[in-house]
Amino acid sequence: MNADISVLAASGKSGRRVVAALRAAGHTVRAASRTAEVRFDWQDPRTWPAVTDGAGALYLVAPEDPAPVRQFVDLVQESGVKRVVLLSGRAREVWGDRFGHAMAAAEDAIRGSDLSWTILGANNFMQNFTEDLWYEPLLAGRLALPTGGVPEPLVDLDDVAAVAARLLTSDEYAGRTVEVSGPAALTFAEAVATIAAAAGRPIRFEELTPAAYADELRAAGLDEEWVALLGGLLELMREGHVAAPTTGVEDVLGRPPRSFADWVAEIAPSGVWGS
Repeated sequence: MNADISVLAASGKSGRRVVAALRAAGHTVRAASRTAEVRFDWQDPRTWPAVTDGAGALYLVAPEDPAPVRQFVDLVQESGVKRVVLLSGRAREVWGDRFGHAMAAAEDAIRGSDLSWTILGANNFMQNFTEDLWYEPLLAGRLALPTGGVPEPLVDLDDVAAVAARLLTSDEYAGRTVEVSGPAALTFAEAVATIAAAAGRPIRFEELTPAAYADELRAAGLDEEWVALLGGLLELMREGHVAAPTTGVEDVLGRPPRSFADWVAEIAPSGVWGS
């Protein structure tokens, strides 16, 4: 396939890595977001044709608001896009109303389409410790979560992006869900201890009750929607639905996924967690 590949959320954590992986392999990419090379705004349908018209494949990251998803997927199909890879999470069958409303809506929309689709179901990213949810708490020296001590095989976003790039350029996994994780599950206490040792400074993990976690989120200024979303995510994790490692990275790329210890050893010398 020689047509352009559109990548949504191209300024975000996964999107920018997918853009880099595709370009490194010689593909022509439309990097799209509200601030990227191609302007795309979920709330402005006038921007949608810039990523759909004439494109051969599309990397889809669902918006926070699921309302426009089905209309957008209809346009993707009408525009002649042949292949869609949707970033989602694992254990979709047990989410219910607890988590992932927009991702679930996007899954339903593409499954009901005539597109050649693949769903990329990922564990929590290692980069959540450097770019998102758990970064500021680590800098403050304390990460507190209600995990119940259940381990998780955290996945490197560079592995996720490499898998996405391969799926966007092949029909081998069409109509399937590819679940990607790291090679081994570890508890968040173990993850934080690994980071603290590499950073050379005290950082502790504290196990919270779900109620105490919700209270801390509210105290940090999060609204009730985010409190419910993050609480639902941690509830699913505590139930063990995403605790077992998968073979998705190796199945698609022919190599094992990166370990958390190797990722930390590479990242820590940059001083990202202080010293």
